[in-house]
Amino acid sequence: MGKRKRDGYLTPTQRRERFDALHQMGCIVCARLGRGWVEPEIHHLRGHPWSGTGQRATDSHTIPLCHEHHRGKHGYHFSPREFEASYGSQKMLLDEVNAVIQFDAELPW
Repeated sequence: MGKRKRDGYLTPTQRRERFDALHQMGCIVCARLGRGWVEPEIHHLRGHPWSGTGQRATDSHTIPLCHEHHRGKHGYHFSPREFEASYGSQKMLLDEVNAVIQFDAELPW
């Protein structure tokens, strides 16, 4: 991806490239669980340091999660604590996603 405007902010082209890459990757949690590719929704990371009260994280702080892992009963928005206890922190998932995107690599699982 090209040069960023400001820390964390992407140009419209960079945003489209990132979201396309996230969609191609599929849900990061399902992939780690061996379920293969599952259509994702884009999750903007929540909480400090990514977003403030009532604010959404920038588009560079996003991970692909399926409906169930995003907004469902096992999802981040249903219970952030349970989600992170089961699947790892948002930071850990973001780092994994970024490593795959940066090196255009295959998912390691």
